[in-house]
Amino acid sequence: MRRRMTLGERCFWNIVRHDKVANLHFRRQQIIHGFIADFYCNDINLVVEIDGGIHEEQKDYDKLRDSIINQHGIKVIRFTNEDVLNKGDWVKERILEFVK
Repeated sequence: MRRRMTLGERCFWNIVRHDKVANLHFRRQQIIHGFIADFYCNDINLVVEIDGGIHEEQKDYDKLRDSIINQHGIKVIRFTNEDVLNKGDWVKERILEFVK
């Protein structure tokens, strides 16, 4: 687990903290079935991953990890750092798609 968030993670945290998106509560650095998720919302069983450049090199690992988490009924959504930094409203809209 990391103490310091990346810039993309800090930006996402500012978008969702204090239940700002549909009163959903997100936790940071949540352990989910042996994996550390960047963010997790128990209300809608959603893991949010903020992907930096390193994820270009580990796409197969990320796909396997997401599959394992999905098998437990938890959805995974991934945003790039650029998405979070430049398209905050779009990020919110994507999260709201899981609220139903």
